[in-house]
Amino acid sequence: MIKSMTGYGRHQQILDGMNIIVEIKSVNHRYFDFTSRIPRNYGFLDEKLKSYIQTRVSRGKVECYVQIDNLEDDSVIVEVNRPLAKAYVDAVNTMSEVYSLSNKLDALALSKFPDVLVVRKQEADENKIWNSVKAVTQCAVDKFIAMREAEGEKLRDDICSRADSILKQVEFVEERSPQTVKEYNNKLLERMKELLGDVHVDEARLLTESAIYADKVAVAEETVRLRSHLLQLKDFFNSQEAIGRKMDFLVQEINREANTIGSKACDVEITACVLEIKSEVEKIREQVQNIE
Repeated sequence: MIKSMTGYGRHQQILDGMNIIVEIKSVNHRYFDFTSRIPRNYGFLDEKLKSYIQTRVSRGKVECYVQIDNLEDDSVIVEVNRPLAKAYVDAVNTMSEVYSLSNKLDALALSKFPDVLVVRKQEADENKIWNSVKAVTQCAVDKFIAMREAEGEKLRDDICSRADSILKQVEFVEERSPQTVKEYNNKLLERMKELLGDVHVDEARLLTESAIYADKVAVAEETVRLRSHLLQLKDFFNSQEAIGRKMDFLVQEINREANTIGSKACDVEITACVLEIKSEVEKIREQVQNIE
């Protein structure tokens, strides 16, 4: 299904004691370009997110925002520095004996001595965190792609409508082109009669001139290729792969054929048709820039 390169998706879910929010948005880009905003403690997620999203998105400048709030913070560990605590106890006992002092040292008092209690962060389980974030990301990407597909349908309808409009112009050119040759032949004959008067007109020469003109203004090859290109343009919409760059190239070919017809045309009506074709081609080209 055709997809636009513009999209947005957001999902929020509580998993494994974490409130996880993932937002994804994108705009047009020739290739896949990924940037992320992730909490500093979870920097390891950046490459994983990029790899996963790239499996589902082919083109576009993609920005991913991740927020993780721990609702059950059990990542802090408090430990006793046993050698140091023992040293403090021994020292206090010694002081009590040497100086005949009462010894009221208890656990609370001991805990207040410098560095007796050591606070450290428990190492994060990266796989566990990634699995939770990935689950939320999958939902966000689903919404993101759904929006891209909805926008892509609008692009498809608009491009097909413009392609049909171009086909109508091509039909007119195909009908009009042979008439221009006849009109040229009649004008040439009238002109020669005006110049030569009653002198016999060389019909062979007249046919030769008409043939040269007909060959010069013939656009049958160009219109056939135009029809083929427009049919192929519509066929692209049935593709399951990214088609934006292929369509962009094909639109260039369509424009090239239109230019060739315009350069050959020696008729006001055909020239007007070519201008209409080029106008529609330019609008199609603008829309194709939005397709993945």
